Amino acid sequence: MVRTALVTGAGSGIGRACALGLLADGWRVVLTGRREERLRESADLAGAGDRERAVVLASDVTDARSVDALFSAVVERYGRLDLLFNNAADLMPYTPTEDVEVADWHRVMDSVATGTFLCSRAAFRVMKAQTPKGGRIINNGAPSAQMPRPDSIAFTAAKHAVAGLTRSLSLDGRRHDISCGQIDIGNVTPDDRPQPAVRQPDGSLRVEPTMDIRHVVDMVRAMAALPAGVNIQSVLVMPSAMPYVGRG
Repeated sequence: MVRTALVTGAGSGIGRACALGLLADGWRVVLTGRREERLRESADLAGAGDRERAVVLASDVTDARSVDALFSAVVERYGRLDLLFNNAADLMPYTPTEDVEVADWHRVMDSVATGTFLCSRAAFRVMKAQTPKGGRIINNGAPSAQMPRPDSIAFTAAKHAVAGLTRSLSLDGRRHDISCGQIDIGNVTPDDRPQPAVRQPDGSLRVEPTMDIRHVVDMVRAMAALPAGVNIQSVLVMPSAMPYVGRG
């Protein structure tokens, strides 16, 4: 049986790379995000043997109706959902707390925290009702959920919310054979631009060590491949030289 995965934010970056990795492992992958043209670019990068299993369905994870319509379409087409990778996120520039606009706060929180909740709620409804029941949810967290960077209060709060969601989903999913784990991802080498300088505890900006995105993809693939009843609850993948331990 071909397993079905849904990847949010699949139009670029980590979402795109992980969708391609799952396709290479034989999954049927539904790629979703707000920009259909970027999703189609992702699907077109799949190998010739994988392309027919790459399915593009545009949606907005911050909108409950859009999310419900997305999951209904997945069930109507394939009858079940085996894996959800909650990856979508909007970001904002480093901004002192006192200068953060309410609209930017809601934009980041809605895309990261509310989007993860809405998609997970829909996945629960599908996974508990299907036969055989159950499935797996992987949430994209961040080191900032443990050690924040300065001037990033919205992103930090949103990723703390994701960590709480992961624990609640893991607990509530037990009775439905639904596992939920989280991957916190350190600095990844950009594909097509120089590595940006990032904020340090003293307020300065510095270019930090990075890792190839394939290490993230390999971990997501490993989490997705676990048998039912086995879970990686939380994992941090980062460059060894990244100044994370002791940050704050």
